[in-house]
Amino acid sequence: MKKTDKNTLFKKLSKMASDAKEASRRLANLSTEKKNECLRSMAEALLNNKDAILASNKKDLKMAKDKGLSGVFLERLSLNDKRISEMAESLKELSKLVDPVGNEIKTWSRPNGLLISKVRVPIGVILIVYESRPNVTSDCIGLCFKSGNAVILRGGSEALCSNSAIYDVLKKVILDAGLPQAVINLVKIADRKAVNALLSLDQYIDLVMPRGGESLIRQVRDRSKIPVIKHYKGVCHVFVDKAADFAMAQRIILNAKVQRPSVCNAIETLLVHEAIARDFLPTMIEALQDARVEIRGCEKTRKMVKGIKKATDKDWGTEYLDLILSVKVVAGIDEAIAHINGYGSNHSDAIVTQDEEAADKFLKQIDSACVYVNASTRFTDGYQFGFGAEIGISTDKLHARGPMGLEELTTYKYAIKGTGQIRE
Repeated sequence: MKKTDKNTLFKKLSKMASDAKEASRRLANLSTEKKNECLRSMAEALLNNKDAILASNKKDLKMAKDKGLSGVFLERLSLNDKRISEMAESLKELSKLVDPVGNEIKTWSRPNGLLISKVRVPIGVILIVYESRPNVTSDCIGLCFKSGNAVILRGGSEALCSNSAIYDVLKKVILDAGLPQAVINLVKIADRKAVNALLSLDQYIDLVMPRGGESLIRQVRDRSKIPVIKHYKGVCHVFVDKAADFAMAQRIILNAKVQRPSVCNAIETLLVHEAIARDFLPTMIEALQDARVEIRGCEKTRKMVKGIKKATDKDWGTEYLDLILSVKVVAGIDEAIAHINGYGSNHSDAIVTQDEEAADKFLKQIDSACVYVNASTRFTDGYQFGFGAEIGISTDKLHARGPMGLEELTTYKYAIKGTGQIRE
């Protein structure tokens, strides 16, 4: 781009962010009843405009196929009747959830008579930078709207037609409700320089959330002047303890790896206690291979099950996002915990065991956002947690961790009431 083009781009995005800041102040004071009414209307609008949205999605899919993009990418990009219905249902669920804005977290009085309340308030303007999933457009608009935040969305260029179609449908609902259009914003500029410009607008934008591959997230973190909440990748594990129910373990592992391998809460490594490995692994690996999963095993695993690929040290820290699984036999729970804390990404990890002491130890010592006992890691999801949807999953420790719902999209302020007190 020429210098003048960069200036024009920056001015355009600055105006969008400035307008969003102004709109966020009005949205912060919108009644819960009005917000819920709009969310229900958004859900209905998605269903009523399903054909137009799917037609736009077909354009994106055709361009992606013409570019030779992977099957995993196409799966993420694809919309269908079911996914649009799920998007609408998510908005309806958000309308039923408690509005966190204005909730008193804590109230106390001081000896001098001051009454201090800690009250939830919106963050302000939130920038979402994401890649190929069009449903993120709807989910993030709904979550930000209910929590009183204006949102700026910048999706991947490969999903531009789909994102625009969804956004235009929801924008009409906002306008019909008499609200400022800048409450929700979509950057319809494919040029990547748009992201860099947005990341410099810290006078207007309060928080950035990148959703996508590790390279995108690291680029956003490195270039942003605005606080960033993120997770880099999902290297998730299941550890099968010596006290595991084999049938339960097999169901959990197949679900966690096979149901949807291209998502961040799918497992990438299976750890098995050496005391049960010879009895458990052959049948388990056969079931995984029947589901077209490529197995990469440690030396002990390869001695028990012939013909599988050798796992390298790099494999233990790799997020495949595909039908590939690393398998390691460990001496016990201590080695499993050390492996997960050493190679994992602090996302989601599970133990399968009937031993309560082992379960408690795993829960306490695994340093991840979500830690499971006898359940699939695929439940790490805002909708599954009862949040209606999620704006993203955080492996940070400040200020939010795990699936981020309405409460995680608020901060707080102190409201202090006095009767004329002065400090001496």
